[in-house]
Amino acid sequence: MFASIILLLICVVFIVVQLKSRRPKNFPPGPPVWPILGNILDLSLENPLKDFERLKKTYGNVYSLFLGPKPVVVMNGMKTIKEALVTKGVDFAGRPQDLFVNDSTQRKGVILADYGSSWKEQRRFALMNLRNFGMGKDSMEERIHGEIQYTVDTLEKSIGKSFSPQNMFHNAASNIICQVLFGKRFEYQDETMKTLVQCFTENAKIANGPWAMLYDSFPLIRSLPLPFRQAFKNVETCQKIAKTLMNEHKQTRVPGEPRDFVDCYLDRLDKPGDDRSSFSEEQLTMYILDLHFAGTDTTSNTLLTGFLYLMNYPQVQERCQQEIDMVLEGKDQASSEDRNNMPYVQAVIHEFQRVANTVPLSVFHCTTKDTELNGYSIPKGTLIIPNLTSVLNEEGQWKFPNEFNPENFLNDQGEFVKPEAFMPFSAGPRMCLGEGLARMELFLFTVTLLRKFKFIWPEDAGEPDFTPVYGVTLTPKPYRMKVQLRVSQKIPNV
Repeated sequence: MFASIILLLICVVFIVVQLKSRRPKNFPPGPPVWPILGNILDLSLENPLKDFERLKKTYGNVYSLFLGPKPVVVMNGMKTIKEALVTKGVDFAGRPQDLFVNDSTQRKGVILADYGSSWKEQRRFALMNLRNFGMGKDSMEERIHGEIQYTVDTLEKSIGKSFSPQNMFHNAASNIICQVLFGKRFEYQDETMKTLVQCFTENAKIANGPWAMLYDSFPLIRSLPLPFRQAFKNVETCQKIAKTLMNEHKQTRVPGEPRDFVDCYLDRLDKPGDDRSSFSEEQLTMYILDLHFAGTDTTSNTLLTGFLYLMNYPQVQERCQQEIDMVLEGKDQASSEDRNNMPYVQAVIHEFQRVANTVPLSVFHCTTKDTELNGYSIPKGTLIIPNLTSVLNEEGQWKFPNEFNPENFLNDQGEFVKPEAFMPFSAGPRMCLGEGLARMELFLFTVTLLRKFKFIWPEDAGEPDFTPVYGVTLTPKPYRMKVQLRVSQKIPNV
């Protein structure tokens, strides 16, 4: 009997040791690893950003964790992240293919596609055709100004009232990318628009929430009817919408005369190609959703963050308005070129992006081959988390790293400067596709709205809470605003 107990204990110890995740030789250091669980107990399932900062203080700018049995390397600080994503960009340009986000999107699209010839082909196509449809050109400015007019109309109807701006900014950003993709906009109460925004919002919360972390850490639970299944249903709903819009295009398009991005893609499908081509209607369906989500969520959340701060820093708002009035005197509307004459407004918008920290952990990377970082060995296929929060708040990189202050982007002469640590769009080969469009939207929206309106924190709203809600993208907590017309200014109609 005693021998049987001893044998049982030996077997249990052996199993535990075998199940225990182990760091490879010269792998980055990190906290002790629990059998089966890995380091999941070291991270808050609701918001792990503070845990990442705590671990950085203990283990340095490159450390490792285990999500269940899966090793993960977390990168921190401007110097380290730049070395990985820029200097060794190809080494770190992969995307993990076995996570919740990959399964929910059926491994289609471009944002989550792994590094390789197919991804290069799709990204090159996107960059070329986004440029062709006005990204950075006058035609795109006119589309943005057209959508801003709907925002202005909404604000004019809300003068004197306290209202929530969340849907207003989300719908505006969504419609701008819809015009690029589909050549059309949707009314704000359109059921298609409302459904897309709702599905994207839910999936953004799920994807970086506790259930997605459990899904990634414990593959055995993936088939169970747990809350993460809602994300799969949302993607199916969005795919049906995308397919409907694609089919409408197929019926009305004139081959060789594209009206928008979808027409360009359908033209590409008409061309004879080899069997290895990555272009397909299934790919286009998820491509549409990829670009729509990326073009909506980050921009709208940055605008929401920006106007939250403008209301609570009225001296910043007023100084912006003074510069806008001076530069745009006699002009009907702003253009992107006016940025060069508005250093303070430029500084404020960049500070919006810094404090909004919209994609705090970037989009997860993985290594494409065995490589090194800060003297540590990192095997091929290792999941990589670039902690962009650590760069955007890094001591020594910013004059005021822990507060909202446009001086972070101004030199002693009051000229606009962009520090090297400004990485809200990430860096390297996987840098955000829509950076040019986002920069144009943020500038034209901010300038046009501040020129016409004064934004006020409601008297009964209490103290503002600047703490964001954690998800794939950080979102400001719901808030309300009030607006007044700047009647003392001679402002042309927009």
